[in-house]
Amino acid sequence: MEGEKRKILIVDDDTFLLDMYALKFSQNNFEVHTATGGLQSIEKLKGGLKPDIILMDLIMPEMNGFEMLEKINLEKLSPTSVKIVLSNKSQQSDIDKTTELGASGYIVKASSTPVEVVDQVIDILNKKVLTQK
Repeated sequence: MEGEKRKILIVDDDTFLLDMYALKFSQNNFEVHTATGGLQSIEKLKGGLKPDIILMDLIMPEMNGFEMLEKINLEKLSPTSVKIVLSNKSQQSDIDKTTELGASGYIVKASSTPVEVVDQVIDILNKKVLTQK
């Protein structure tokens, strides 16, 4: 995987944050795909997008992050993707629920700069790759 761009799907209904994170990840050798909500991201996955990472918010209209994780699992969409939650919700119960739904990481937006988010995502991805070897 060295040298080649990793695909990331960033899902957030806040277009300002979506654009900012898209820029930061593209500057760090990622092929960036975005969706403004759970429904749009599901459509992209059904359409054949196979991202290495799905970075998602929890609080979104139409379909929240929990529902999105459940649907991805139920329909076996992109089973090899590393799923990471990026949310301002920081309750342990939310973190536990996303872990039960298959998320490999949980990043609290308010306590991480965009650069730190990129670093944390890369760190989670590298740990996941190491455990699969």
